Amino acid sequence: MNRSLTKSVVEGVIFAHSEPLSMETLERLLPAVPRSLLEEILQELEEEYNARSRGFTLTQVGGGYQFRTLPEVAPWILSLRSIRPTRLSRAALETLSVVAYNQPITKSRIEQIRGVESSSALKSLLERDLVTAAGKVDGPGRAILYATTPRFLEVFGLKDLSELPPLPEIEVIVDE
Repeated sequence: MNRSLTKSVVEGVIFAHSEPLSMETLERLLPAVPRSLLEEILQELEEEYNARSRGFTLTQVGGGYQFRTLPEVAPWILSLRSIRPTRLSRAALETLSVVAYNQPITKSRIEQIRGVESSSALKSLLERDLVTAAGKVDGPGRAILYATTPRFLEVFGLKDLSELPPLPEIEVIVDE
């Protein structure tokens, strides 16, 4: 397969896939293509889409690559959808922040940090696939540990958890 076709295949499979497409998946799809060439092609595609005035961009998010619409065009895209996205409650956002910055974490520790009961907020986050049960604590009671999911990274446009804003910055955002 020549370079031009490889680039077209990479672009096409990312476009057709609804979730971020990982490098590992690309390597499985294109076993004859060296990883270095895939990385080079992805970099080129990112630069090409970011340099042009388009309604979407290629973004590295949630451990993979995904085409995403620009925030500026969101109102027009949302007007086409019959179902509006639901917003998270303040309690759910607080709970999600606690999990994101302290994962893996137990429900009792979440409640200790927040100072309030968090069952319904945690249930909402689990239903939306923003957090998941990530194991159990060793010892009495074997409490469930919670952590964020790849969907969390995708929804918030993060490549990985290292891109979370520092805590003082997030406190300012939440207070607004």
